[in-house]
Amino acid sequence: MALIVQKYGGTSVGSLDRIRNVASRLKRTRDEGNQVVAVVSAMSGVTDGLIKMAKELSENPSERELDVLVSTGEQQSIALVTMALHDLGVPAASITGRQAGIQTTGSHTRGRIADINGSLMKGLLDEGKTLVVAGFQGVTKEGMIHTLGRGGSDLTAIAVAAALKADVCQILTDVDGVYTCDPRIVKNARKLPEISYDEMLEMASSGSKVMQSRSVEFAKKFGVVFEVRSSLNDNPGTLVLEEHANMEDVVIRGISIERSQARVTIAGIPDAPGMSGKILGALAEAEINLDMIVSNIAHDGAARHSFTMHSSDLGKAQAALKPVLAELSPDAKIETEAGIAKLSAVGIGMRSHSGVAATMFKALGDKNINIGMISTSEIKIAVTVDEIHIEDAARAVHDAFALDKAPA
Repeated sequence: MALIVQKYGGTSVGSLDRIRNVASRLKRTRDEGNQVVAVVSAMSGVTDGLIKMAKELSENPSERELDVLVSTGEQQSIALVTMALHDLGVPAASITGRQAGIQTTGSHTRGRIADINGSLMKGLLDEGKTLVVAGFQGVTKEGMIHTLGRGGSDLTAIAVAAALKADVCQILTDVDGVYTCDPRIVKNARKLPEISYDEMLEMASSGSKVMQSRSVEFAKKFGVVFEVRSSLNDNPGTLVLEEHANMEDVVIRGISIERSQARVTIAGIPDAPGMSGKILGALAEAEINLDMIVSNIAHDGAARHSFTMHSSDLGKAQAALKPVLAELSPDAKIETEAGIAKLSAVGIGMRSHSGVAATMFKALGDKNINIGMISTSEIKIAVTVDEIHIEDAARAVHDAFALDKAPA
C-alpha cells in the first residue's frame, strides 16, 4: 500500500463537474489500494473575488483580516470535495490548515511553514479515511490564521508529503507537465520528462507559473520527489527530483519569462562602505523582493545601484527609499523604468558547456531585440528586454537552443 499526496489547483476544482472529476480520480487512486491525501486550492476566481470585495469595502484592508477572509475559499473547496467523495461511497474527512497541524511564521498574507504536526492526519488515515486538506493556510503559534501567499497550496502539498513520509506527491493542475517554455507563447515547446530541483527552482523564480518557488525549495530540502501532471487526463507528467549525471548532457533545460517588471536605479550615492546595505535594508524592511542587482561607479565617482522588481512594488519602493536617500546624499536621485520583462535560460548543463551566453545574445541580436540588464548564476542566464518584445525573444532563444527536439 502506498501513501499518495495529490494537489489540485483552483482550475481543477473550478466547477461542480470538476469537483466530481477530482473525487472520481481520488476514488480510483484509493481503489488501487492506496492511502490518499488530497490538498486543494480555492475554486478558480474565488480568492480574487474575496480580495476584490475587501478592497471595495476598505481601501487598505488589514492583512490579518485578509488572511481570515481568503482562507475560507479553501475551506469551501475541501467541504465540497469531501461531500463528492461521500456521494461515491468513499469514507473521507476534510481537514483545515489548523487541523492538519500546519504551524506558520512570518507576516500575514505571506506566511512560511515552520512545522507540521501530522498526528491527526495519521490517525484518520489509519481509520481508512481519504483526507482532503485545505491548501494555502496554517496557523501561527498564537493561533492566528495565516496564509502562505499565491501558489501556497503547492507548498502545503509538499510539506504534507514530507510530514507523512508519502511515497508519491503529485501536483495536479491544468497543464500536463513542465515545458521547455510556455506553450501558449512557443508553439513547439516540448514537455520535459524530468527536471532537477535546481532547474525547477530557477524556472519557478524566473516567471514559470507551474510551481511556487518556495515549494520547490521545500521539496529539495526534504528530498520529496514530485510529479507535475494534469488533473484532466492520465498522461504522464514531469518528475522533479535530485539531479543525476545524465542531466548535464542537456545544456539548456528551458526558457522562462516574467512580465510586469520594473527597474530602479539609485544615482549620486557616495562610493563608500555601507551604502548598499542601507539602501537594500530599507527595501527589505518594506518586504520588497528584488531580482537583478547591478552596482557600478559613474564617471563622476559616485555610485549607481540598479535592481529589478515587480512593477506593482514600484510605488512602495520609492516611498521606502526617499527618506534613506535624503540621509545618504543631497545629490541622490531615483530613476525608474517600467514596461520591461525578464527572459531566463536555465540548465545545469551550463556548468560543463561554454558559449551559452554567446548563443543567447546572438539570437536576440539577430531579431534586433535590445538587452538591458544581465544576471547570471551557475545554471541561469537572465536578461531584461522591453516587454513588447518578450514573446519574440522567448521564441528566438528557444529556437537557438533547439529545445523543441528531444536530446539524442
